[in-house]
Amino acid sequence: MSRIGNQSIKVPAGVTISVDKNNYVVVKGPKGELDFAFDKNIGIKVENDEVSVTRPNDSLRMKALHGTTRALMNNMVIGVNEGYTKILDIKGVGYRALLKDPKTLVLNVGYSNPVEMIIPEGLTIEIPKNTEVHVKGADKQVVGEFAANVRKVRQPEPYLGKGIRYRDEHVRRKEGKTAK
Repeated sequence: MSRIGNQSIKVPAGVTISVDKNNYVVVKGPKGELDFAFDKNIGIKVENDEVSVTRPNDSLRMKALHGTTRALMNNMVIGVNEGYTKILDIKGVGYRALLKDPKTLVLNVGYSNPVEMIIPEGLTIEIPKNTEVHVKGADKQVVGEFAANVRKVRQPEPYLGKGIRYRDEHVRRKEGKTAK
């Protein structure tokens, strides 16, 4: 039994869900609109502000798709209603971030030239301090992927702790060499 798949999803006020016969789902809300084509064999029903997901049989593939479909639907509902945020901290002397224009993030993180990154559609980047980057959007996957790409520009190193890290990430520090 899929414990996740059996749970129904509560649809908050202001969010509309439409499902066609090929399981193409469109979720609209105050933060945007998301769409996804789920497997045709999985049953998706929207009734009385609740979404339920069912599977046709107990094969291994259907069990896996059952929980995955429910989790993805829940992420879509949360995304269009509340949105997702990833916060990145930049540590290091002279390391900073700025927005060149609404679609370009510029990172000065110790390289000879600044690194420019194109911001994908549907994401907003906020920089409250020049050492803090907030990645916001409705699609959880796009938010996480862009935040991971920003972190990949200069990953935190273990000796001095310099680099780009997630807000809640713990960087394991190592002791440097000692002189004899």
